[in-house]
Amino acid sequence: MASIFTKIIQGEIPSYKIAENEQFYAFLDINPVTAGHTLVVPKTEIDYFFDLDEQTIAGMMIFAKKIARAMDKVIDCQRVGITVLGLEVPHAHLHLVPLNETGIIDFKNKIDKSRVDFEELAMKIRAEL
Repeated sequence: MASIFTKIIQGEIPSYKIAENEQFYAFLDINPVTAGHTLVVPKTEIDYFFDLDEQTIAGMMIFAKKIARAMDKVIDCQRVGITVLGLEVPHAHLHLVPLNETGIIDFKNKIDKSRVDFEELAMKIRAEL
């Protein structure tokens, strides 16, 4: 059975897409810890990040770097942090999270989604790519 991320990539589930190429797909997390929290996923569905081959990991980081640079231009933050974690979706992915203050990413405290205009934010980040 396809993961929720595969269904997003295939367009079966809508997303706020930031960028896409032949290998990777990036979209806003709909349960963000900060405004602009973005997920980067390989189009190949592999559960564990470290089961990805070296070429895919390297390509994913280069793809993520471009998105993080665009996020830096649009989102008021000190920097964009990156993390690999989570067991809830069996599809390797990176979290790009705008950071301020302590730089701690607290995944237990999601922001109030009504404060985020997802489509507008996605459009602004896409425009910087």
